[in-house]
Amino acid sequence: MCTPRRDTTRPVNKFSALALIFTAATLALALASPLLAQRPAQPAAPQAPVESSPDYSIRKDVNLVVLHVSVVNDRGQFVPGLKENEFRVVEDKVEQKISVFSQEDVPVSMGLVIDNSGSMRDKRPQVNAAALTLVKTSNPQDEAFVVNFNDDFYLDTVHDFTNDITEMKDALERIDARGSTALYDAVIGSLDHLKKGAKDKKVLLVVTDGVDNASRRSLANAVQEAQRSDALIYCIGIFSDDDIKHNRGDMKKARRALTELATSTGGIAFFPENVTDTETICDQIARDIRNQYTVAYYSTNPARDGSFRAVQVSMLQQPQHGKLQVRTRTGYYARGPVSSPSGN
Repeated sequence: MCTPRRDTTRPVNKFSALALIFTAATLALALASPLLAQRPAQPAAPQAPVESSPDYSIRKDVNLVVLHVSVVNDRGQFVPGLKENEFRVVEDKVEQKISVFSQEDVPVSMGLVIDNSGSMRDKRPQVNAAALTLVKTSNPQDEAFVVNFNDDFYLDTVHDFTNDITEMKDALERIDARGSTALYDAVIGSLDHLKKGAKDKKVLLVVTDGVDNASRRSLANAVQEAQRSDALIYCIGIFSDDDIKHNRGDMKKARRALTELATSTGGIAFFPENVTDTETICDQIARDIRNQYTVAYYSTNPARDGSFRAVQVSMLQQPQHGKLQVRTRTGYYARGPVSSPSGN
């Protein structure tokens, strides 16, 4: 405990003190006035620049549409060094003028959304290792959280977001593999949590081994929420040979759902033949995230009607690049009308 220091100064008559201060100030001003009249005004000394960490945020208003664009050649390799004038952006069949263009490895806010239903019990150790591979090979400034789901979904990291590998490992190892698969509810809940992230770029990795059979919300709800959030979703569907053989209808439904979730947001859906391939896939996802172009524009449609706007990004093909494949989200939802303050 700190003991307050005792005041040992002598008390002074407050009126005498004020008179003394006033007299001294008047005398100083009288002496300084001639000097001030003769001295030219001096410019203020320049301030030294303040050192700061890199700022990766995009200064944007509500009308700026931001797209994360992956470009690969016919061998599936990322194509760096492309110029702004090689991209063409179309919204609802109307060409748009690009306002922001860059390619840099920006940090992201990321959610790892992992199936914890009964059928995943034997697969979780390899899935967990793959998810950690994604984190370890991503930007060091990324922040992440872990959601495990079965009949319901649970945030299992101690903090809302973390870059502590040990915390994420502990969260992934909270395995209680049982119950059904509420995939769509888990995706929607994770997208809502992702809004708390500090990074402009948002990503979800979803890993599951079956069809949704427990959600209260639908696939259409999940896709719409994803498009409203601007998040990139990457999906890994790990279907066993037995499921493919005996539950073909369910596996086709699950495959379609994961593909739609991913492609509508600009991500990719993977369906490895073996769970051991998930680590290689997560490494590929990390490279995809880190090699994307950022392309942004102000829409020529100013209406704030909450409607869905279809977006396409294409390349003006250059012979030196060969045939290029472009991937980004399929569209976005415009902001709704501004509500008037109550009483107006």
